[in-house]
Amino acid sequence: MEDVCAKFVSQKISKTRWRPLPADALQPPDLFATGSWDNEDNRISIWSVGDLGNVGLSGEYQGEPQLLCDIRHNGDVMDMQFLDQERIVVASSTGTVTVFRHHQNNQTLSANQRWEKAHYHVDQDTSCGGAACTGVICNNPEIVTVGEDGRINLFRADQKDAVRTIDNADSSTLHAVTFLRTTEILTVNSIGQLKIWDLRQQRNEPSQIFSLTGDRVPLHCVDRHPNQQHIVATGGQDGMLSIWDIRQGTMPVSLLNAHEAEMWEVHFHPSNPDHLFTCSEDGSLWHWDTSTDISEKPSFLHQGGRSTTYFSHNTINQSVVSAWLSNDPTKDRMEITNLIPNQTLSVNSLDILGPCLVYGTDAEAIYVNRQLFA
Repeated sequence: MEDVCAKFVSQKISKTRWRPLPADALQPPDLFATGSWDNEDNRISIWSVGDLGNVGLSGEYQGEPQLLCDIRHNGDVMDMQFLDQERIVVASSTGTVTVFRHHQNNQTLSANQRWEKAHYHVDQDTSCGGAACTGVICNNPEIVTVGEDGRINLFRADQKDAVRTIDNADSSTLHAVTFLRTTEILTVNSIGQLKIWDLRQQRNEPSQIFSLTGDRVPLHCVDRHPNQQHIVATGGQDGMLSIWDIRQGTMPVSLLNAHEAEMWEVHFHPSNPDHLFTCSEDGSLWHWDTSTDISEKPSFLHQGGRSTTYFSHNTINQSVVSAWLSNDPTKDRMEITNLIPNQTLSVNSLDILGPCLVYGTDAEAIYVNRQLFA
């Protein structure tokens, strides 16, 4: 793992997110944000990836991530998304949603906007009524939040009140949310269900419901394929990776044995979605590669004693197009690599952008790999 920089930060890291790059950017991402949990004093921090000037003899980067600025956050950071290049939306275990602004001219963070107790159990005014806001997704200027209270909020940046609230969207805990398209969102809950919501409809009912059959395994994370909106990946308490085609049926197309404990996050690579990444309570971070036949590829992933598994696609019950759904004989294998060989404590969060991966752990460390496809 010589291409990974580690930084020990004296706080358990619950979320890591790359700052988005401008559309015309050619350089790799250089800034990321982290949020912490389970600390007396939780913080939102902005980091630069380290000294780009120091390139080692074999071209590897040197220098650990540098803290640019941080700010106190009330409650555990449950989720975090960049709204644009300067603003970060943070979901708190207190039920509050805060927009922080990163001032790049003097490297400070400030609270730009706050929706107090956007999620709550009894009523918004009681002192103890806050319910954790578990997930947030942004499509500037729109912000959607979900929570332990089964509520969905649609906010707009710079607008004081919620644009829309679906109060009893779910009778169980909503764990995560993603946009399918600008007017549709998809939520996952603690009883193994995916629900699609059309924000144009005034009805407070989902337009479609999908579910894992049998055991109602809580789902913790969801991501949508960046180019094919009908393909969705989810992960949950049993560590399984599920691939769904929301155009057909109500059950997953593929169920893949994955981690030995909860899967906390799943992310398709935003520009190279044949690659998918998952991280888990079991201390592992997996790279799932469905791109072309493995035998034709340089075996760049086989160094450093990392474990690599091959799955034959016919065992995976695939259908329709896309590498994630196909029976194409050239895509007959999927390569799965654990990017953390000496796993210990939970890997809570990961993010990928271009050739760069950042992840954070309960071992109070953040890690940056800037040569993911070297």
